[in-house]
Order: sequence, then structure tokens, then C-alpha cells
Amino acid sequence: MESTTFVERLMEFGLTRQEAGIYECLLREGKTTGYEVAKQIGISRSNAYNSLASMTDKGASYLVEEGATKKYAPVSLKEFLRNRIRKLEDSRQWLENHMPAEKTYIDGYITIEGSEHILNKIRNLLLGTEDRVYISCTRNYLLLLVDELNKLISMNKRVVIITDQPVSFKNARVYISSPREARVGIIVDSKYVLTGEYGEGSMNTCLYSGQRNFVTLYREALANEIELLAIQEEKQR
Repeated sequence: MESTTFVERLMEFGLTRQEAGIYECLLREGKTTGYEVAKQIGISRSNAYNSLASMTDKGASYLVEEGATKKYAPVSLKEFLRNRIRKLEDSRQWLENHMPAEKTYIDGYITIEGSEHILNKIRNLLLGTEDRVYISCTRNYLLLLVDELNKLISMNKRVVIITDQPVSFKNARVYISSPREARVGIIVDSKYVLTGEYGEGSMNTCLYSGQRNFVTLYREALANEIELLAIQEEKQR
């Protein structure tokens, strides 16, 4: 399982599954020939040499010539990852500087599926907050957003949290409510709303919109919940 995960993570850095498996083999075995790699991971020599050539182009391995013998050595993992991230950052900056005029679609309703996509959308919404954000979710889910929320707080943005267990965020207003289960909701600057569920299979679905009526309805529902929670807090004092 660990080896499978390692290979899958490497694939996120531009290697094919076969290349990632070969790279793992090189890290484990050190400098070696394509023939030895082919034997180690059970592929043909031609596939091994083709993948090694591609990996060298991608900056994952070095070609080492020892007389008539060609061997391949791995670029260190840290160096390979840093180089790929640096290349992606350069590409990101170029694309942002040269992108065509972008048309936004905030009036409609967008369905976002999958836990990773939902989490990424929430993180990006938080990073784009200009004034205030209200977020409702379980404490466990909230812990995935600690860095983004603390950054907003440090920038003196208003952060209001509704969650199901005590949590500490200095200078944020936190309300403790009934269990949130798999529900998540966020409203940013009274402009954008994301609400839905995260979990297994079809539960990983959220609705995102900047449609004014939808935002107003969600904001009012959240305001009513906050008012009730504030009354309960006052009674408990």
C-alpha cells in the first residue's frame, strides 16, 4: 500500500505510472542499467529504456556512461520535487500574465463533486475573501482549513465559525451548535455561497453560486441560526 501511494504521489509531479515505479526502483537500488530495472519491476527492456529516457528529459534521472555501459541514477527526491514545483510556478506566473479575458459565471449554479474538489474550492474561496467569511462545518473538517482561516484572521478579516465542538481561533467568533454531520457551508463577502455535503460516493456534492437570491436566502438562514445560538449562549451564562 505504501509503495502504491508513493507511486501515485509521484504521478502528480508529471511521471507516468511506469516512470514513477522505475524512479522508486532507482531510489531503492541506486545507479543501475535499464536491463536491471526491467528485471526489478517486471517490464520489457525496451519499455524500461524508453521510460528512463523520458525520465531523464523530465529531470528525474541522470544518464551515467561507464565505458560502453549506460546506467541511470536517480535525481534526489527533494531536488526533483523542488525543480518540478519551480517549473510549475514559472508556468503559473506566465499563464496568469498571458491569459485571455476571463468571463465569470457567478449568476448560475455550479455542482462540485468529490471531496478533493470541494476542499480546494473552499480553500480558494477563503483565500479570495476581501472582508468577511461565515463557515459552518464539523470541527474535524475545520481543522483542514486552519492555515487559511488563521491567515484571514491575521489580515483582520471577520471570521465567523459554526461548528459542533469547541475550537480555538483567536479573534474569530465561534458558535457551538448541534452535530454538523457531513454538512458544510460557507458564505464569502455576501457574494458567494458553497453548501452541501462531503463524504463517501454521492455524498461528495456541493452547490456553488453567486446568484443574488440564493446568496440572500443562505445568508438569512445562517443569520437566524447564529441568532438562536447567541440566545442559547446567553441563557447558559
